[in-house]
Amino acid sequence: MASAFIPPELGQSLRETIIPDVKTTLNLFGMHLRKVAGEWNYPIHAHPQYEFNYVLEGVQTMVVNNNSFTQQAGDLVLLRPGDSHSSRSGDGRPFTYFCIHFDIDDKILISLLSRLDHVLFKSDSAITRRLAPVLHKLVEISANVNGNITMSQRMRLQSAVFDLFGQLWEAFSIDDHLLSSNTYEKVELAHQIRGRLQGLIYQQFKHDGAGENHYGVDDIAAELGISTSHCYRVFREVFGLSPRTFLSDQTLHEAKVLLEDPRLSVSQISGILGYRDIAHFSRQFKRWYGLSPRQYRDSRNWMPADPLHAPDSGDTPH
Repeated sequence: MASAFIPPELGQSLRETIIPDVKTTLNLFGMHLRKVAGEWNYPIHAHPQYEFNYVLEGVQTMVVNNNSFTQQAGDLVLLRPGDSHSSRSGDGRPFTYFCIHFDIDDKILISLLSRLDHVLFKSDSAITRRLAPVLHKLVEISANVNGNITMSQRMRLQSAVFDLFGQLWEAFSIDDHLLSSNTYEKVELAHQIRGRLQGLIYQQFKHDGAGENHYGVDDIAAELGISTSHCYRVFREVFGLSPRTFLSDQTLHEAKVLLEDPRLSVSQISGILGYRDIAHFSRQFKRWYGLSPRQYRDSRNWMPADPLHAPDSGDTPH
């Protein structure tokens, strides 16, 4: 479901597959490829990002939260935000390493990263074997960056890092010893619930009178073979909010996007979102956002392009 996407009329689609929204922000910091002398010694420090540190040649000693780890060529270290760490040559000789600092707002991935029992992944581990080809691709791109990064290089780096996360997720599913018990299954279940909730919103957009459609969280839980209470508990543990709050947040987001389109009247938007009338939509929107739909539209400085599609006079205080 794309933001402000208005589906075709009923009966026009012969077949369709609905892909849940993909809304992920990735920030990369301090990515570097570096060869250092045997006297290399980086002091203890910490930062608010995750870090992948991959040794290409030689030996590195990494001290993480007062625990010492020896990285041989091909070994990978994953650091969490706030981990104090220092590094030096592990044998007094030069070594080469590749480093990525990153932030990502994908709560499912972060939930898994935060539960990993490991810091050091040896070259023959399931995770490193899966990630090594992508890490070497990142190294190759980085090695060709001279000073200013080109748009092509930036897009290729971002693409490769997302590929890295995809490989990481698949490695989690193969080796259940990487995580505390049932973590992968719990997060995967939360992901399935989230996808069905987004599909529920889309289906509401396709039918007039959403208030008459009683399909909801109870039905999603039944389809997944779990109790409603377990559905709520798992979703809240992974995402930090209830399924109903998630539904409200998503509907509010779509309402705001639609209100920023001056071609649509409030009456049309109310119908697209599945409300039985403008007053119901207006009350709900004000409960969520503190402004009526008309007030929100005015605050965004949108002026109707067509007087026939001006905001409805029915958008009144509640």
